[in-house]
Amino acid sequence: MTAAPVPFPAAARSLLRDTILSAVDQLARTRGWAATTMADVARAAGVSRQTVYNEFSSRPTLVEAYLAREVDSLVSAVDAAVRASGDDPHRALQEAFALFLRLASDEPVVQVIVSDSGEADLHRLLTGIGQAVATERIAALIPEVWPQVGVADARLLAETLVRLAISYALVPGQAADAVAADVARMLSSFVDEILAR
Repeated sequence: MTAAPVPFPAAARSLLRDTILSAVDQLARTRGWAATTMADVARAAGVSRQTVYNEFSSRPTLVEAYLAREVDSLVSAVDAAVRASGDDPHRALQEAFALFLRLASDEPVVQVIVSDSGEADLHRLLTGIGQAVATERIAALIPEVWPQVGVADARLLAETLVRLAISYALVPGQAADAVAADVARMLSSFVDEILAR
């Protein structure tokens, strides 16, 4: 059965938003976050500045949409890693956590926060959006991969993992693999407990 076609206006709007957000990503990576203006984004996306404002209304709204897209992309990679190692929950947790930290370290917004460039609003937005988006997705993923895990336990584990992952990403210390091994070891008893129920 084939999916219903997406109406042209919706498909065009989705393409426009993706093009603009991709321009934000490219500029943030090449010029830095502070030097990325709405006019620069419009030029890089090949649209007018007014088009960018019509779609996102303000720089903070554009930043929120960009952050949500980046977090969603990170969580999609984590989702795939968990599913690939679903037969070994401890390995899945460790590999997914390490992958998240490695991918997050390449994110322009994370780099700005880590460098302590005075972007308090970015820190607040990233932690807020990151926790909201990632916790919901991970909480839904856990019982899909391990059906014996209850909703409340999945939510608790997801929230704990997300908070730890964001904290470690924003205040890096050891290498990602070492941090992930420590986190997996610390949570191993709880993981065993909820899988045995």
